[in-house]
Amino acid sequence: MAKAYKITEEISNEIRMIRKKIKNKSEDIRLHAVELRGLGKKNKEIAEILEIHEKVVSKWISIFSNQGTQGLMNKPKGGNHRNMTFEQEEEFLKQFEERARKGELLSTNEIKEAYIESVGHSIGHEQIYRVLKRHGYRKIMPRSRHPKKASDEEIEQSKKKLPIWFRKQK
Repeated sequence: MAKAYKITEEISNEIRMIRKKIKNKSEDIRLHAVELRGLGKKNKEIAEILEIHEKVVSKWISIFSNQGTQGLMNKPKGGNHRNMTFEQEEEFLKQFEERARKGELLSTNEIKEAYIESVGHSIGHEQIYRVLKRHGYRKIMPRSRHPKKASDEEIEQSKKKLPIWFRKQK
């Protein structure tokens, strides 16, 4: 049988005061469910009033009983989930910078494969674009045809001069 959590009317009044200060709607709804439980409402009644599922109400009451009001508040979402530090990324990109300076064409697929090998797990393709942007690289594509319709020889020469990724001068 499920555990019945007791919430007193005194606790319900404290929660009402906390709710007056809260600006986050999802936190307010969770605390409202606990407040209603303290006023003697059943989970089914609370679910109908707040238009949520009865099991969600039960879960919120359980969290409140075990962790208090902090358990019902939104948790902060962390930032920087990078696989490498800025300096490690810079060191990683040096191998490609040398090749680009020599005039070799580089593709993000090639950089991505090396990055995956370096960090030891798969990553999204967009992550490579963010790394390159963070380090001041920009995309330069060779033209498919010369704007002045030059000879095939001139077109090939112009392609050889432009690497796909080139670092901006600082």
